Amino acid sequence: MEEHMERFIHYMESERNVSYNTKISYERDLKKTFSYFEQSGISRIEEITGTDLNSYILALETKGFSTATISRNIASLKKFFDYMVKQRKIKEDPTKILKAPKVERKAPNILSQEEVELLLQRPKIDTAKSLRDKAMVELLYETGMRSSEMISLKVSNLNLELGYIICENERQERVIPFGKRVKEAVNLYLERGRSSLLKEENDILFVNRNGNQMTRQGFWKIMKQYAKQMGIQREITPYMVRHSFAIHFLQKGGDLQKMKERLGHSDSYITEQYIKSFMYGKF
Repeated sequence: MEEHMERFIHYMESERNVSYNTKISYERDLKKTFSYFEQSGISRIEEITGTDLNSYILALETKGFSTATISRNIASLKKFFDYMVKQRKIKEDPTKILKAPKVERKAPNILSQEEVELLLQRPKIDTAKSLRDKAMVELLYETGMRSSEMISLKVSNLNLELGYIICENERQERVIPFGKRVKEAVNLYLERGRSSLLKEENDILFVNRNGNQMTRQGFWKIMKQYAKQMGIQREITPYMVRHSFAIHFLQKGGDLQKMKERLGHSDSYITEQYIKSFMYGKF
């Protein structure tokens, strides 16, 4: 079973371009499933039936796993067995009888457009650090990029004249446009802030006070600091800003395909979750 799982994981990485976190989730869920079956005397994929899978899900429920965790496990199993059928390793998909438990939906934790505006205005732009922070927050909200992508940006990725930035990660490269407001904030940072933070010349766009690439934790602390200044008790994270971008983009009548491209979603399923959040949430 381990060999089949490894081939499945490789397929999802190379052919479906799933993210690292998604890959880890698949691997963790499948290892847990196979361990359960091996302890039950089932050592081959072909031996697993729908009844066996139902028993496994019941075992998870008995152990007190959350409905969200169980739903994710079922989703992982469905992906795996669908792959096995397509590879002709098994004739029928035993997960067809599985139904995910109903998960209580909660409105997504996002910032209102008023809160976003307060956040964007919070950096006072009177120091090199605040100029950098202003540029980062403006760019983050308008592009919806991940914090890991933000801190990895290079000056050479930027085209201020045409108003776009090239966002690179291990899976893909995408071009994300931005408007006048971001252009002004980034340009001001480059002209008056970045050189003061640099210790030696490099191509990193957003540098810390030591002139090196920022960490995700460092960026998170910046967001936390501004949230505190705004008087917001709940935690504000870069991911929340990314999520806010997506919901606000839809609220303004944005095109779903364009949103998918901007966010860098390789799987339409993830984008669909934003749609469900948008339809469910009361913003």
